[in-house]
Amino acid sequence: MPSVTRVDPKSIFTPEEWTKLSVQSWWKGPALVAYAWAVMIGAGALFIWYPNPATYVLAVMLIGTRQLGLAILEHEAAHGTLHPNAKLNDWMAEWLCGGPIGGSLKRYRPYHLTHHKYTEQPEDPDLVLSRPFPVTKASLVRKFVRDLTGQTFFKQRIRQGVGPFIAQLQGQGRKQPRVRDNPGLRFWITNGVMIVTTSALGYWWAWPALWIVPMATWFPFVVRLRAMGEHAMVNTQADPFTHARTTLANPLERLFIAPFWVHYHCEHHCFMYVPCYNLEKTHKLLLQKGFRERMRITKGYIEVLRRCGSKTEPVAA
Repeated sequence: MPSVTRVDPKSIFTPEEWTKLSVQSWWKGPALVAYAWAVMIGAGALFIWYPNPATYVLAVMLIGTRQLGLAILEHEAAHGTLHPNAKLNDWMAEWLCGGPIGGSLKRYRPYHLTHHKYTEQPEDPDLVLSRPFPVTKASLVRKFVRDLTGQTFFKQRIRQGVGPFIAQLQGQGRKQPRVRDNPGLRFWITNGVMIVTTSALGYWWAWPALWIVPMATWFPFVVRLRAMGEHAMVNTQADPFTHARTTLANPLERLFIAPFWVHYHCEHHCFMYVPCYNLEKTHKLLLQKGFRERMRITKGYIEVLRRCGSKTEPVAA
């Protein structure tokens, strides 16, 4: 199918408005990366200083959400908007954002730009994330249980990672990725730094308890919830303002589910080279200019859950 229709920002914003929205800051991207790591270190330190079930659950939630935050900042870098210097943009994504969580900017960038080119069309590689919805409430609960108990992590990280190695041992060969990269090397280098540092401080258990557990539980849960909010049941039409949903997240939702303005997804799809820290300004300007009726806007993630879990159970004959 042909690529989706694009929005010409010059048809909506004045030159002065568009300059303010699209300009890239030399310091905001690095500051967001530093902030993500500061929150994770602070959350881990809180549990170490005051170890109890409540502070541990809080740490897992905060760290898991900031791991999503690192993925979001890697996504920014895929659009070239994490930093105006292209080399620094890619280096931060590879070593400070994607590397510690196993991401690969080289593989993600072409994949993600294809998603933007064919949003919600058969060629969209992310269609599998939105196509199943709506589902029943029971199905939604089962998905979240799999996420929060580590089953999704095992399926996506462990089994897929070990599978090709086993196949190679069995003589079945190994399928080479379309883009050659070695994210595993960056993962173990960056995680090795964490392991050595925490062990040297006397907390050898911190890496599995405060990095792997959040990555295996809360991280896949918020990744799924974020994906549901972005594209599930958006009723896509030819109008590009219907290709993604903006979820008006409250402060708690931004803290535990949707960091770094990721919930302004309609704005991102319409103007994908606007840095994330300018998406809220873009949203407000669009509302002022009368675009609300054309946009897909949902108030909070509770409403996203209600819509995505609205399929009724079949009635027994």
